[in-house]
Amino acid sequence: MTPDACCPEFAAVSRRGLFAGAAALVGTTTAFGSAVLTASAAHAASADAVLVVVSLRGAADGMSLVVPHGDPVYYQARPRIAVDSEKLLAKDGFFGLHPALAPLLPWWISGAMAAIHATGLPSPNRSHFSAMEEVEDADPGSSARVGWLNRLVGADAIDSPLQAFGVGSGTPPGSLVGPAPYLTGDSVDDVRVPGADHESFAPQRMRSLHTLWDRNGHPLAGTMRSVFRADADFAPVRRTSPNPANGARYDGDLGKALQAAARVVKGDVGVQVLTVDHGDWDHHTDIGTLSWGQMLRQAGNLATNVDAFLTDLGALREKVTVVVLSEFGRRVKENANMGLDHGYGNVMFVLGAGVRGGQFYGSWPDLTAEVDSDLTVTTDYRAVLWDIVSARFAVSPAAVFPRFTPAESLGFMRSG
Repeated sequence: MTPDACCPEFAAVSRRGLFAGAAALVGTTTAFGSAVLTASAAHAASADAVLVVVSLRGAADGMSLVVPHGDPVYYQARPRIAVDSEKLLAKDGFFGLHPALAPLLPWWISGAMAAIHATGLPSPNRSHFSAMEEVEDADPGSSARVGWLNRLVGADAIDSPLQAFGVGSGTPPGSLVGPAPYLTGDSVDDVRVPGADHESFAPQRMRSLHTLWDRNGHPLAGTMRSVFRADADFAPVRRTSPNPANGARYDGDLGKALQAAARVVKGDVGVQVLTVDHGDWDHHTDIGTLSWGQMLRQAGNLATNVDAFLTDLGALREKVTVVVLSEFGRRVKENANMGLDHGYGNVMFVLGAGVRGGQFYGSWPDLTAEVDSDLTVTTDYRAVLWDIVSARFAVSPAAVFPRFTPAESLGFMRSG
């Protein structure tokens, strides 16, 4: 990434600002350079469905990832950076995938991947920090600081033994913040009681801790007993192989995060929700062409690693759904630096279990090419998430998305 590629606000809230120095360690947050993984474990039994939320931090350009080649304004507005229609993948009469998404083409062709365009917040918000918070709360107008994924895992009667388990550092995404418990830790292998991995004194240390807390009536003792249970429940994840299966090959920070996510799924300890944050999508400069630039690199990295994740899971992907989203999109018209400034509407990808894929969804609003023109949002992003929750989880989506009811199902998920 070039030094001036992103705006000052995103530089301030990027990985270091967002994920370092947290005091609240109530989840598992693992940092891998520019990618961060957080897991919310529901219980130690197997989970029937798993949702992986991949957030492209910085506001990715959805019109480069899924190109509206059928709208002539797209090419008028981007004379230097528009993606050549002849090079698009999975092309229909109006849309096509960026060529760098080629690793995902087999999933598209098999019907396991869909794209929903012109999605976003109910009203424009061009502040990275504010938009991330609004997207992850999914409860506009409320003063409660509770994320939609926390409401999802808190909507059943399960009380995770992993609640208040804290190892390591990192600020969890706002979507997971709330009263339902979740984990934090430095890495999958480090999610354990501090010192419990030291061969020479670990047994004595654990015996001492149990002696101190198992029958102790102090309020802190309940938390410590939860830590002991969480440590034991998470052990199957630590025992999974660190090497990917089925020939999967990960790359870079995003790859490390998704590889860790795959180990959590394979450990099968009841984790229902995982979040993976990937930065560096704030492309004010040098978004580039099909020969060079940041979109070529970022889109290829995203596709390579999501493909590796689904491949690595093997048969377990039958219960895993992946959604890819960003806090907002970019303007229609390119700027003087061969980049794109903050905009509004965007695209969302959904892959894996329950997806009726191989096609583009959403209502296209038609573009205009003024300096400040945006892609108008025609589909509230909560409608996409509502359909996923409704199809994959035995909870009411109304409990997850308060004060919101979609007009109709978008049709990209199979019911049941």
